[in-house]
Amino acid sequence: MKIVSLAEAAAVVKSGDRLFLQGAAMTPNTLINGICERYEELKDVEVISIHTEGQVNYAIPPYNKAFKINSCFVGGNVRKAVNTNQGDYIPVFLSEIHLLFRRNILPLDIALVQVSPPDRHGYCSLGVSVDIVIPAIQTAKMVVAQINPQVPRTHGDGIIHMDKIDLAIEVDAPIHVSPMTPISDVEHEIGRHVANLIEDGATLQLGIGNIPNAVLTNLHNHKRLGVHTEMFSDGLLPLLEEGIITGEEKEMKTGKVVTAFAAGTKKLYDFVNDNPVVHFKEAAYTNDTYLISRNPKVTAINSAIEIDLTGQVCADSIGTRLFSGVGGQMDFIRGATMSEGGKPIFAISSVTNKGLSKITPTLKQGAGVTTTRAHVHYVVTEYGVVNLFGKNLYERAKALVSIAHPDHREILDRAAYDRFGRG
Repeated sequence: MKIVSLAEAAAVVKSGDRLFLQGAAMTPNTLINGICERYEELKDVEVISIHTEGQVNYAIPPYNKAFKINSCFVGGNVRKAVNTNQGDYIPVFLSEIHLLFRRNILPLDIALVQVSPPDRHGYCSLGVSVDIVIPAIQTAKMVVAQINPQVPRTHGDGIIHMDKIDLAIEVDAPIHVSPMTPISDVEHEIGRHVANLIEDGATLQLGIGNIPNAVLTNLHNHKRLGVHTEMFSDGLLPLLEEGIITGEEKEMKTGKVVTAFAAGTKKLYDFVNDNPVVHFKEAAYTNDTYLISRNPKVTAINSAIEIDLTGQVCADSIGTRLFSGVGGQMDFIRGATMSEGGKPIFAISSVTNKGLSKITPTLKQGAGVTTTRAHVHYVVTEYGVVNLFGKNLYERAKALVSIAHPDHREILDRAAYDRFGRG
């Protein structure tokens, strides 16, 4: 491993290269933006990643003229660019992104990562973002790292020997944090409904955000819970500290919290640092439907942008405008369905911030169907819980209207009548 200056590291990128970026809290922004400084001499540099954090200059003028974005999951810092001719989106399950690299569908020239300093054996840690990084490192022609002593050393798959790193720069800066925000009354009510569906001994999958955190705050009377998830956040910490999450009934990695990446506060990063209870695994493992389903009572809690009256879920776009991505939603919805006693759950507020109903007669024109109506079971809003499994289209519509916001039920009832000819 050769330690070089930022300018030397940035100089290895050539026009036409395809770059992979480690994402989430581990986004190597110093390296990224150092490369972006060469925008006047570069062209057609392709950037591949899932969601990244912080300012990434390749997405903004004047740097963006040298770069094109090919995103596997759209984050807020590239959303505007991806919805223009500067970028695009690859619809792909998180569990299958590794195949794009390993099958040479998207051959990588350079993988840009952020790692801890090497230990006495020469191994660096990929910190809190393992997800799709390992196949990128294994297949890229060159690996360039920023070595940061503030990167947590985590257990699991996320280690790389310094001999596998071609060039490295040294930085000393906090990794990205995602602070918790206050939970609203609506979110608390949704959390209470979802918590009532969770049984003792269940294996949980939750995302990041206020609704998952609201669910977790309602689980303090539960017992023997386990965690097998793609994402790990601060909301789990109190349940781990109180012994509510033990993982003792899990089939896969009994007693361990299994995750692909973590995003949260410094308290979270301090918790996972050198903690053998938390195993960071490749997304090809965490999101493998068969492996998920081997755990008992898998309870997968996911979100949606909108759900139509037949149960079709859109979670990645607002009409034709790309917002996020397919991610691991279908991986876990299917895994939970196949699990003994499992429960796939969609938990949403009944209306948007603008007061529009999230339960709609039809999906917006151009919206993607992230999860088909055949896969949807439980839907939860602040107004209650319905289970669509086994219901016909008319029965689904009536059930979903019953948990819509009261201000929108008349319109939805009318839409159901117009479609099905009965009230």
